[in-house]
Amino acid sequence: MLQQTAGIHHITAFVRNAQETVDFYSGILGLRLVKKTINFDAPEVYHLYFGNEIGGPGTIITFFPFAGSRKGRIGGGQVGITTYVVPVGTLDFWEARLTQFGVSVMKASRFGEEYLQFADKDGLRLEIVEREEGPQSQWTFGGVPADKAIKGFGGAVLYSTAPESTMKLLVQVMGLQKVGQEGAYARFRATGDLGNLIDVRVDPMPYGAGGAGTVHHIAWRAKDDADHAEWRRHVEQNGLHPTPIVDRQYFNAIYFREEGGILFEIATDPPGFARDEEAEHLGEKLMLPAWYEENRPAIERNLEPIEVRVLEGDQA
Repeated sequence: MLQQTAGIHHITAFVRNAQETVDFYSGILGLRLVKKTINFDAPEVYHLYFGNEIGGPGTIITFFPFAGSRKGRIGGGQVGITTYVVPVGTLDFWEARLTQFGVSVMKASRFGEEYLQFADKDGLRLEIVEREEGPQSQWTFGGVPADKAIKGFGGAVLYSTAPESTMKLLVQVMGLQKVGQEGAYARFRATGDLGNLIDVRVDPMPYGAGGAGTVHHIAWRAKDDADHAEWRRHVEQNGLHPTPIVDRQYFNAIYFREEGGILFEIATDPPGFARDEEAEHLGEKLMLPAWYEENRPAIERNLEPIEVRVLEGDQA
């Protein structure tokens, strides 16, 4: 049976400051904080999820804010650039908005598309591109109206230490189709309409170093639990070494590292973020898995308070 992912499920990165991260991704970029929880493996650290109005697969960027952590170095074995997609005709709005908030913007082009490239407070590299495909976000916050809001991921740019192996895996294991090559990049398309265009630097990149401002892993979509189990078998049959299935509360996950050094995850679309909060109240309360509930008072005392707030530049 041919396995084909619809595209990116989520991308997870390291940052230093939780409130600065909320201010950047909700305050400036207008994304919804859809889940405020903890790193299940390190409960003293937040795990923050941002996306569209429901945190749909293909829209979710997540962060582990480690205060005082080392600065990372973007390089091989990582997602080099995370790509967001916005409605056609809104790139000027986004250039003006980023500039208004003191974010330095550079223009670039690949495969006939124009991009705005910039970085967050920790140096995580991001870009915005206009495309017709993909459903419109229904979320509005601060100075970002719904008709100009980020739809979700356009895709990502992968930096590999062994790009030929990475590109082969994208086609033969993940089920993407190679659709072009231009200069330093090859482009691959998944079957979905968000998070579906993956560009790979075709020259080997020296290894990066994990830390603030770098991506920890990129997660790909599985339709449901049955499809997820098939993905695990499929990955293993192709000579890779997936972890056992891990319950992440809002999706199930497996992890494996491909030959170019990039940590891949495959995550289920369901159950989603409304499993433990009403949709209209997503991200408002610190949500803990059942096995941590008895420790809630100590966990809450240890975490710095954060709030989603309209930034000064958007206040009338």
